[in-house]
Amino acid sequence: MDNFQQIQSLRDELNLHNYNYFVLDKAVISDYDFDVKLKELQELETKHPEFFDESSPTQKVGGTITKNFNTIVHQNRMYSLDNSYSTEDILDWENRIKKLLGDIPLEYTCELKYDGASISIIYENGKLKRAVTRGDGFQGDEVTNNVKTIKSVPLQLKGDYPDFFEIRGEIVLPLAGFEKMNQDLIEIGETPYSNPRNTASGSLKLQDSAEVSKRPLDCLLYTFMGSDVKFHTHFESLQKARDFGFKVPNEAKLVKDTQGIFDFIEYWNIHRHNLPYETDGVVIKVNNLHYQDELGFTAKAPRWAVAYKFKAEQVSTKLESISYQVGRTGAITPVANLQPVQLAGTIVKRASLHNADQIEKLDIRVDDTVFVEKGGEIIPKIIAVDLTQRLGNSEPTKYITHCPECQTLLVRSEGEANHYCPNFYGCPPQIIGRIQHFISRKAMDIEGLGGETVALLFENNLVQNYADLYDLKVEQLLPLERMAQKSAENLVNGVEASKQIPFERVLYALGIRFVGETVAKKLAKHYKNIDALSQATLMELILVDEIGEKIAQSVLEYFSNSENCLIIERLKNYGVQLETVEIINPDATDVLAGKIFVVSGVFAILSRDELKKKIEDNGGKVGSSISAKTDFVVAGDNMGPAKLEKATKLNVSIITESDFMEMLK
Repeated sequence: MDNFQQIQSLRDELNLHNYNYFVLDKAVISDYDFDVKLKELQELETKHPEFFDESSPTQKVGGTITKNFNTIVHQNRMYSLDNSYSTEDILDWENRIKKLLGDIPLEYTCELKYDGASISIIYENGKLKRAVTRGDGFQGDEVTNNVKTIKSVPLQLKGDYPDFFEIRGEIVLPLAGFEKMNQDLIEIGETPYSNPRNTASGSLKLQDSAEVSKRPLDCLLYTFMGSDVKFHTHFESLQKARDFGFKVPNEAKLVKDTQGIFDFIEYWNIHRHNLPYETDGVVIKVNNLHYQDELGFTAKAPRWAVAYKFKAEQVSTKLESISYQVGRTGAITPVANLQPVQLAGTIVKRASLHNADQIEKLDIRVDDTVFVEKGGEIIPKIIAVDLTQRLGNSEPTKYITHCPECQTLLVRSEGEANHYCPNFYGCPPQIIGRIQHFISRKAMDIEGLGGETVALLFENNLVQNYADLYDLKVEQLLPLERMAQKSAENLVNGVEASKQIPFERVLYALGIRFVGETVAKKLAKHYKNIDALSQATLMELILVDEIGEKIAQSVLEYFSNSENCLIIERLKNYGVQLETVEIINPDATDVLAGKIFVVSGVFAILSRDELKKKIEDNGGKVGSSISAKTDFVVAGDNMGPAKLEKATKLNVSIITESDFMEMLK
């Protein structure tokens, strides 16, 4: 046997042992024997670097240093899930589905919702090419070297896998491993980790992959994506994933109706505590992948899936005081300062009381004993007061009347839940908050500038608004606390680099009330530049897709303020991107201009996404649902009966894929 054959034979054997142990949980050889073979392989690969293979089991040992993680745009957006908390919520979800698809029999795949760090992994020709964190759903950090060290993640697939695809799942830290890690820390006098989820997420961002390899991380996978993936049902895709070598939880179950969903939830609500991982609920998915395509997505979540959240863990503790925070919009948030208490794996010291109405509703008072739970197992929330423990001299809570930071009289508009400080340009937390939002990762993402530094710049009168950032000089920064030459240069360079941030993110960065990431994308796409947006009327704004009156009014108010307009002009002069850079498509036409299309069914020539792109490239608009404004429905095979019925009822033209292609000629 020559050297290459020997190396390949060891690789195949070790890959099989890894799969048996970490995926099937069936060890065939001892740890010692495995280590001996792994060491033998490492020595052979060192002697023969010409046979290097990135999918070799030796690559799981780690050793790669990553100082800066690249930001990668997801090929397919990673959506969140809508949550449900009762059987009624599940039934409402099913009714919404049947309203869109018609009254047809449906199957569902039920899976446990594991509490970990979401991951997207790309495979090409059976080899792991790239792993990216969820990030904000649109883009995330590339953590390929770290994910490669996770034993249950295959570097080389087996079986009849597709040539190119994306698979998604959760990086989790098993409870036993988490406890062992904490015990080791306690023994050397270090602070233990707070919970498995945060520890798993933090592990993915360690710079040294060798350190990641030492942590007992696991990867549970559950979703295939890609044009080369030819499955008919979600449950089938899970079965095939196992065949390819992925670790797919065996708890997933195919059910025929909502009663099957309820049985699954009831069983795991009791038995989840016996699992080796943390789980906080159940994910229910429409099983038929064609129906999933038909249902599509809202702005935030798939219509074809919903999460059911188990009832949160609850504890009682004492309310020691109430303080008040001022947000960047001037909104006042009352905060309960609690006697520290352990809850769902973390120490809870504070909880939001939301607003004056919530305080009144709970009749919550200082020195009360309160019941606390974590909403969605994440955010501490006071749900009730233990009145049996209330002191006899207890006084009702009086909500503050003036801003705790600038002493301005608070206002509360009709229909608003919160009190606001109207001192928009003079209240320090509002000014600092707006600048902190401007520089945040999802906005301008200015390297070398963090929230604490923003506060420091404000306190030293170097910035009063985010436009002032672009005037900063290195020599102005050097006298500041903890600001060395290199730090000052990085900050100035980071501000300069932010001039390349695209318009949609700049628009989000401006901090216009109610204009989040998704709305900013919609407005940027529609208006193309800040001048057109600033001149839009209320009615014009409302006519933009997914823009309601509340958002429209907020945009008008922002641009009616002279101070905001001056800041915008300054940003323009500094070279910040306040218009969309159009990517010219040489094949684009306006042949479909003014026409609205809805795409439904399975097609022979083009995929649904390709069809939609063709529509937009030729001046048309793609609608998410059929309405009186729809001009054409492009119908493929298996078009949903509900859509067919609605199109017929509204006299909307139904055309075939071939008819559509003829329209482009």
